[in-house]
Amino acid sequence: MYFHRQELQHDSTPERPDAVYARKLQEVLGGQYGEITIAMQYNFQAWNAHIPGKYRDLLFGIAAEEFGHVEMLATMISQLLEKQPLGITDDDVQSDPTIAAVVGGTDVQAAIVAGAGARPVDSMGNPWSGSYITASGNLLADFTANAHAEMQGRLQAARLFHMTDDSGVRDLLGFLIARDTMHQNQWIAAARELQEEGLEEMPVPSNFPQRKEDQEVSYEYMNFSDGAHASAGSWASGPAPDGNGEFSYRNAPAPGDGVPMPSPTRPDPRLYGTTDLPNAVEKAEGTVKDKFNKE
Repeated sequence: MYFHRQELQHDSTPERPDAVYARKLQEVLGGQYGEITIAMQYNFQAWNAHIPGKYRDLLFGIAAEEFGHVEMLATMISQLLEKQPLGITDDDVQSDPTIAAVVGGTDVQAAIVAGAGARPVDSMGNPWSGSYITASGNLLADFTANAHAEMQGRLQAARLFHMTDDSGVRDLLGFLIARDTMHQNQWIAAARELQEEGLEEMPVPSNFPQRKEDQEVSYEYMNFSDGAHASAGSWASGPAPDGNGEFSYRNAPAPGDGVPMPSPTRPDPRLYGTTDLPNAVEKAEGTVKDKFNKE
């Protein structure tokens, strides 16, 4: 059940309209790491959670907050677009408002489609996609993905902070950046707690028996680069974080005899792949006819 209360978690007002910056701000609304993605990701993770309790409650609680962030950004974008000139002037280039919007770097559809409002798109106008979200049913994998998403979101918000001197916009971004600080730490703490409680361990999934994998290379760093300094990292020697093995290092194996060639008669010659058997289709059809004739 959802209930909407008509007030913002944090209320900010821009000093002046700025349609160009409104387009930039669309990235942290409808981009790959925008607030729409984060809100949907946490909700689907909660819906897919297999155990009740604090982790599921955590997901639902933060998901609800993130929908509030969607609302805050959509409101700010609408405010930035309010009373924005259409770009109509006597100049030849500016005489068409659509051309003016393109030249000016604004989002044409913000005016034409959304009526000077926000849209579920990124800064380039690409529609938001459900393929952005991660909701695997494995909490350790999901919490790790969440920490990554919050890092990317905070990075983008911090960059946007320095692209404007509007105090109202900076006030909003400063709040969102602070919440990203909390959420990064929160997901890292939650992932650590999952492991301490023995609910999930590294590697994910921890309940797949490692005896079924090729254990000779489970903890071996293979260097496929001509850079030599990776051998100095903690991933090249010493105990692995999961406690189940010791890291080792070796250069990538020498090239072998090349990639095996597929059979010239596969796939089905009636798919007309290029082979050195010009009559492959006729032969294949003849084989089928012979089979039916025998039967």
